[in-house]
Amino acid sequence: MRKRIYIVTGIVIAAVAGGIFFFAGSDDTVNQTVKAQRGLFEIVVNTTGELQALNMETINAPEELRGRNVRISDIKIMDLIPEGTVVDSGDYVGALDRSSLDNTLKTTETELEQIKTQYENALVDTSLNLRQMRDNIQNLLFTLEESKITMEQSVYEPPATQRKAKNDYERALRNYEQEVQRYSLRQEQEMGKIRDIQIRLSRKEDEHKDMLDLISRFTIYAPKPGMVIYMKEWGGSKRKVGSTISPWDRTIATLPDLSVMVSKTYVNEVDISKIKTGQTVRLGVDAFPDRKYTGAVTDVANVGEQLRNSDAKVFEVLVRMNQSDSILRPSMTTSNEILIATIPDVIYLPLEAMYADSVPFVYRTNGTKQVIIPGEMNDNFRIIEQGLKEGDEVYLSTPEHPETFELAGEELILLLKEREAKRKEEELQQEREREQNPRRRGGFNAPNGPGGGGPGGRAPGGGGPGNRNRGGVPR
Repeated sequence: MRKRIYIVTGIVIAAVAGGIFFFAGSDDTVNQTVKAQRGLFEIVVNTTGELQALNMETINAPEELRGRNVRISDIKIMDLIPEGTVVDSGDYVGALDRSSLDNTLKTTETELEQIKTQYENALVDTSLNLRQMRDNIQNLLFTLEESKITMEQSVYEPPATQRKAKNDYERALRNYEQEVQRYSLRQEQEMGKIRDIQIRLSRKEDEHKDMLDLISRFTIYAPKPGMVIYMKEWGGSKRKVGSTISPWDRTIATLPDLSVMVSKTYVNEVDISKIKTGQTVRLGVDAFPDRKYTGAVTDVANVGEQLRNSDAKVFEVLVRMNQSDSILRPSMTTSNEILIATIPDVIYLPLEAMYADSVPFVYRTNGTKQVIIPGEMNDNFRIIEQGLKEGDEVYLSTPEHPETFELAGEELILLLKEREAKRKEEELQQEREREQNPRRRGGFNAPNGPGGGGPGGRAPGGGGPGNRNRGGVPR
């Protein structure tokens, strides 16, 4: 038994020792290589977008909210059918909170009753006042007739009596005429008061009628057939039950036309100078990864904006899809490849295979450190204008003992320096132009780097996308 234990222990120790030796001897990793390829080279800008309908019908709160007889600032949405519901014209969509309008309606009804009472009282008072004045005029007319008879009969009396009778008549006539004039003025005054009350009453009746009509419109119906999509506010959130609308922003939901869709995306300020209307776009929909679509850029914003929870400035870009598909829905996420340029029949390498010290170079498998002249690039590859030919094999990572590699292609260094000098001269010239014409400041006229830095303005050895620092050497 003891002998068996010794044998097992020896096997375990041997296995452990063998494992240590194996792993100790595997420190040297095999360097991966890649061959320079020749073919079609595409420069693309990749973005994420969101589907929207190009055309849509809005479902709005009543337009009367902006009427002069209605004074409501914010109205809450009390009910909404689920988003994505397909409705027909006239179908129920939702309802608005009537509480604030009900309170206003009660106040209006109270004021209307008060004005009606004022109007009725004014009619009664006017009738009584004018009747009393008419009676007084009638009495003065009687006094005037009696004075006239007395004056006519005084012709046989002494002159003093005749003068007194004449004075009494003239006084009675003057009193009568003055009372008639006062009656006319009083009548006009009373009619003016009644007209003022009538105008107030008419306005209040119109206000009351508008409110009753508005309350009936607080139940929202679909203006046409379609699929209900909630309205998205500026902050990105959607309007739903509990959200508020205002008389100046009355949209509750939309009925998109799904036959023509667009992808709304945002491009960062570094790449926006590359985007132009009409550029071809390849689109994918995250919900249906097996479906592929094409489209074109139709609109590029001139002014950047800052999205929420982001420090970067972006520009809105709209991409119209060429195909229609019944499975597509608004708000679906899209992946967009905006084709910036297509360059046929060029040699290119992965970005990982390129290095830059004082000049750009690659490590070839033949043991040389080959100077290259790089050109345009995309997210993964870069064109090699000079220095390599199709099929040349290079290392993807720094090989062992890189100091032993001999420098090749030294004749290209002079060309690189000439390009660098030309680039600096172009930058200086553009700076002079901007100083002479301030309106051009802040544009996107960034020149390409030496060796054709291309999109992104990356010079060889620059810190653009895909560059990595290996041992302090910028890639």
